[in-house]
Amino acid sequence: MTDRKTTPLNSRKQPKQARSTELVDAILTAAIQVLAREGAARFTTARVAEKAGVSVGSVYQYFPNKAAILFRLQSDEWQQTTEMLRSILQNPAQAPLQRVRTLVHAFIKSECDEAEMRVALSDSAPLYRDAPETQAVRASGEDIVLTFMREALPDGSDSTRALAGDLLNTTLSAVGKAFSSSPRTQAEIVAYADAMADMFVAYLVRLGCRQTD
Repeated sequence: MTDRKTTPLNSRKQPKQARSTELVDAILTAAIQVLAREGAARFTTARVAEKAGVSVGSVYQYFPNKAAILFRLQSDEWQQTTEMLRSILQNPAQAPLQRVRTLVHAFIKSECDEAEMRVALSDSAPLYRDAPETQAVRASGEDIVLTFMREALPDGSDSTRALAGDLLNTTLSAVGKAFSSSPRTQAEIVAYADAMADMFVAYLVRLGCRQTD
């Protein structure tokens, strides 16, 4: 396991001025390009600095090491996923079962659209997967799903809701990763998402969801 004392993941400082924000944005954009081209194994701070057109020292002002850069990229990706979960699962304009359908379609499409970057970030996961920062980000998404399950399964027990939430999270992640590992057409994405949504909806109905699809 990575030594947390010698491998800090938090940024050294947060940009406060427009120029500093632009520098951090340039570093992160360069990091994405280097990661996509070189992969996690050959990803270095020096390569990121060179691609961004800045000194290594400028990178170190904000990121203490390459693990911190990779974690920031992963954290940003997780944040986008968390916001997607929140916007869909907390949407009162849709019935709960319809929200599940919307979520599955959005998630599968996102996995396919960003498959290359997700694979590269997955390869770098050993650098930070056991860190408290990682656990905190994941917990946020799990809380959103659990809150949704309380609404979708109003008569369910806490254990039933927890199981349903864990099944939704785990299946979306595992199946989305496997499905997006090969190039997919739009028709394939839609058909797969429809079938997966049918599976989740049937499961929730069996558990006693009182909403109509």
